[in-house]
Amino acid sequence: MSGLKQDAARKRLAECGRCVILFIATALFLSGCASIGPGTVIRDRFNYTAALSDSWKDQMLLNMIKLRYGDTPIFLDVASVINSYEVSGSADLGASWQFNPAYQSSAGLGASGFYANRPTITYTPLSGERFAKSLMTPVPISAILNLIQSGYPADLVFRLLVQSINGVKNRYGGASAPRYRNPRFYELAEKIKRIQASGNLALKVQSLNGKEVMIIVFGQETDESTEADIADVKKILGLAPHEREFRAVYGLLPVDNKEIVLLSRSVIQILGHVASYIEVPESHVAEKRTYPNYRNELGNGVLVKPIIRIHSSVEKPEDVFFAVQYHQYWFWIDDKDLASKQIFSFMMFIFTLVDSGGKDGTPVVTVPVR
Repeated sequence: MSGLKQDAARKRLAECGRCVILFIATALFLSGCASIGPGTVIRDRFNYTAALSDSWKDQMLLNMIKLRYGDTPIFLDVASVINSYEVSGSADLGASWQFNPAYQSSAGLGASGFYANRPTITYTPLSGERFAKSLMTPVPISAILNLIQSGYPADLVFRLLVQSINGVKNRYGGASAPRYRNPRFYELAEKIKRIQASGNLALKVQSLNGKEVMIIVFGQETDESTEADIADVKKILGLAPHEREFRAVYGLLPVDNKEIVLLSRSVIQILGHVASYIEVPESHVAEKRTYPNYRNELGNGVLVKPIIRIHSSVEKPEDVFFAVQYHQYWFWIDDKDLASKQIFSFMMFIFTLVDSGGKDGTPVVTVPVR
């Protein structure tokens, strides 16, 4: 073999060596893709959590707006999210040399890969028995009292979840049956909140006629101010002045002076009530599309703030907690309004608290995302 042919052969061999290295690198890459599953957990879990949270907030506010405008609320639950990945690849390498009688050589390298992400999301309309249980059943008294026991401010819980306490009526702003509060309701809620803050409001459960009964207990170790609040609460509710423990039951009026009766609201009533605080455009009120905006109230001579502030504007606002569009207007909560954000988040928690989670055979909608 001549020197020129030997040099050419060495060059070909070097090129093929580089091809082999490339082939090995490709194989290593494809083998690395085999472990793509674990690497997606953190990313996808938090991305889907954020997306579900945002869509849930949007749906909740949009349904409140619909109630305010006399429209039909629709709730669609995300029943499941299944995310599947597919990764495949192939590579091939070939080379040949012939030195005699005439120098000939050939080499070939090929590689291919495929990646796919196919999430499947299943939606379940909230209807039938589950709709009735989740949205139309009053919030259980045990849940209301446990919220207070857990540290949620009593005035917030009562203003949002309770229609009346021993006949002392709360304001209700729902369009179907709006009514004004008893002048002493806010005073009552504020005093119970102060008793709660002092650590002198507790709950216990005891058996009565084979049934578990919630008992509200006013503590003994109180200061003068707290004792005065307890006395005022008993007076407003018509309770026995020398008793410290009272049965807590659902209803309208007590059977005796040792009973505290709470008439709680359903989730649909809560949504309708909170919807009355939405600041709708005055033009919509003038056109009879919805009822007038909330007017400030006085409670015991003090201005009572709206329980939540939801604004509206033609232009899409910036720096918001979230916003939805309805009737060509944007409705939104300011991201700097911490109180309103907490109220809205609390409402979503209540929705979860009363969700029956039952299966009633409702058709589901499964959407493969491509």
